[in-house]
Amino acid sequence: MTETAAPKLRADAARNRARLVEAARALFLAAPADAEVSLEQVAREAGVGIGTLYRHFPNRLDLLEAVYREEVDGLAQAAEELSAAHPAGEGLARWLDVFVDYAATKKHIFHELIEATGRDSELMTHSRAVMLGAAEKMVGAHDTGARWFLAPADNCDEVVGHVPDGLRVVRISSLHDARLAVEAIGAGGDAVSRLPTCRAH
Repeated sequence: MTETAAPKLRADAARNRARLVEAARALFLAAPADAEVSLEQVAREAGVGIGTLYRHFPNRLDLLEAVYREEVDGLAQAAEELSAAHPAGEGLARWLDVFVDYAATKKHIFHELIEATGRDSELMTHSRAVMLGAAEKMVGAHDTGARWFLAPADNCDEVVGHVPDGLRVVRISSLHDARLAVEAIGAGGDAVSRLPTCRAH
């Protein structure tokens, strides 16, 4: 059976959808870790009615999935653009700035998504694959044949089972941690041995 493509949104509908996703992202990014961001807040921030929000996202989970997918895909796009436009060190520093925004947004929605969809859902499988590709492009480094991957602390151990063989996973909690890890990998020796790593369950 031939799969039918999803109908394209009208230009105004596409703009409204994009505004809703961006508004949700901005609210998640700015809110304290324990704050609840309501759909009504998202609609107000986007400048649309709550009915418009529900036409695009019938429930909260649909909106969270859209925000998370765009955040992950944005990391991959940034990796492609920055690796092509800048020397390795500068490109990595710029990508880490993008990564820290992703991590700040993710802290609000990741656990809610995991509880609703499971760790092996299409969304999470897609996200792991995209994240691994982007981070391997930007953060991979060589030191006597070793290769490295930086992973957010909250799902660091989960990442271990999904990285290519020979890739060591380093646990990071902030942009500062990421920069220190990159410097340590470049320095090698004892600095590398002190990096906090992740272990598969």
